[in-house]
Amino acid sequence: MPLKLNVGLSKKLGLPEYGSLGASCHVELELEAGLLQQDLEAFQRHVRRAYLACSQAITEELARQQTGGGAQTAAVPDPTTPPQTTSSPAIASSSTPPAAYRTNGNGANGNGHQASPKQLEYIGQLARQVKGLGVRRVESLTANMFHKPLVALTSLEASSLIDTLKSAKAGDVNLDDILNGATA
Repeated sequence: MPLKLNVGLSKKLGLPEYGSLGASCHVELELEAGLLQQDLEAFQRHVRRAYLACSQAITEELARQQTGGGAQTAAVPDPTTPPQTTSSPAIASSSTPPAAYRTNGNGANGNGHQASPKQLEYIGQLARQVKGLGVRRVESLTANMFHKPLVALTSLEASSLIDTLKSAKAGDVNLDDILNGATA
């Protein structure tokens, strides 16, 4: 009997005028039955990869909703393939209207929050801590992941980059794959 791994993650952001924006991701994987008894480290890798995939999918979905992409449910990928950072596993959005229709009461919408200076500073610190990356290569990583320079990232994109760098620092993600255009 196969071992089933369920990983779920939800995130909700507060918006002006008592609004909110939310996304959740839930992934179910079938693993080898004896994995917990025979290779706990491999089991933990599967958990971390599924969690990272959900975290990045949620960050991308919230960023898409904030830029006016609307609230739609993404297609569910084949559960037998490894999680990919470029596609979103089943994401359910809140019932909040698309960003183009949300306002803060004075007609201005809440889109495009730039990455904070603290986020950018932390990205630089992490880049120096990841073997073989450094501050210069983080620009290439940012371009491959988000198709824009580091300084143009939104706060949600910066958060996703920070999660990726933390996973790379822990050895869970191979940044060379992302830098060379492959999926994680």
